[in-house]
Amino acid sequence: MFLCHAWDDRKGAARDLHDLLESHDVSVWFSEKDVLLGTSLLREIDKGLARSRVGIVLVTPAFLSRVAAEGIADKELSALLARDLLVPIVHGTTYNALRDVSPLLGSRSGLSTEEEPMAAVAAKLAELVAP
Repeated sequence: MFLCHAWDDRKGAARDLHDLLESHDVSVWFSEKDVLLGTSLLREIDKGLARSRVGIVLVTPAFLSRVAAEGIADKELSALLARDLLVPIVHGTTYNALRDVSPLLGSRSGLSTEEEPMAAVAAKLAELVAP
C-alpha cells in the first residue's frame, strides 16, 4: 500500500495508521521510513507509487490545505487517482470538505474515523490486501 498524507500528519495520524497497518503484516510505503536522508523525495515517491498495488489517502484538514496549495500531496494524489484501488480515509474532517477540494477522490468509497476508530479502519484495509 502507498500511504498518501500531508507532511503535517507524518508524526501523528499518518504514523498511527502506518503502524496499525504494519501490525496486520501489511507492507506500507510511508515517507517517514522509505525516504532516506540524501535521496530525492520525488524520486522515492515515484518508486513507492510504482511498487504499490493499493493507494490510501489520509484526508485531514492539513491534507486538504496541502492539496489546495498544489504541494507534494497533490502530486501523489494525481498519480493515485489513476488507480483502480484508491481508498480515502477521512480523519478530522468530512467528505463534504473533501469533495470541495477533490471531487474525484470524494467520489471514491472510503472510511471515516468519525464512524469507527483508526484501528478498525486499519483492519478493514488489511482485509482488502489479504492473500
